[in-house]
Amino acid sequence: MKNEILPIFPLKLVAFPDEQLNLHIFEPRYKQLLADVQNGDGRFGISVYTDKLMPFGSEVVLEEVSKVYDDGRLDIKTRVLRIYELVKFENPYKDRMYAGGEVIFFENDNVLPKNLYAEFLFYLKEFFRLIGEPVKIHPLLVNSFTWTHKIGLTLEEEYELIAMRKEIQRIQFLIKHLVKVIPILREVEKAKTKIQMNGHFKTLDALDF
Repeated sequence: MKNEILPIFPLKLVAFPDEQLNLHIFEPRYKQLLADVQNGDGRFGISVYTDKLMPFGSEVVLEEVSKVYDDGRLDIKTRVLRIYELVKFENPYKDRMYAGGEVIFFENDNVLPKNLYAEFLFYLKEFFRLIGEPVKIHPLLVNSFTWTHKIGLTLEEEYELIAMRKEIQRIQFLIKHLVKVIPILREVEKAKTKIQMNGHFKTLDALDF
């Protein structure tokens, strides 16, 4: 696949494909980036920044400028398209104030065994039940990125996820995480139940001494 050049917006977040990402733009260099994006094809890159700029990031497309403030700040809505690897980075890029880079896009392998997918959905539903936020999970519309911001991964773990090029690897990674946290949540649920019972009349079995 041919490499492409994208304007680069480093952020301390991981953007997953198909996610709707709202951004507040206030720095002069990113106002310039947005103006160039609006005059171009609408695409730019969100590169993950932890303690340094990381090689993997996400291509996004501008969908709407929601608000322009009197001082020039902007609220924008974007949609995440696909994952890339940054192979060359320039800051600033040529004569612009912002950074740019040469990227190569992932060829994503979506092959996934049905039994593994069913296991993933089971743990996902159980997780949301335990945190008291049951969600409607449509089996055909959920992938490894759909609910991932909500299941308690660290920034580093989310980054690890987008660096994987196979859906089976990502699903296995998420199952491992859910299997680790669900027992903790179940213990919390038991503790909450005990606390709620305090002060209520209890029916106790007679002890046979």
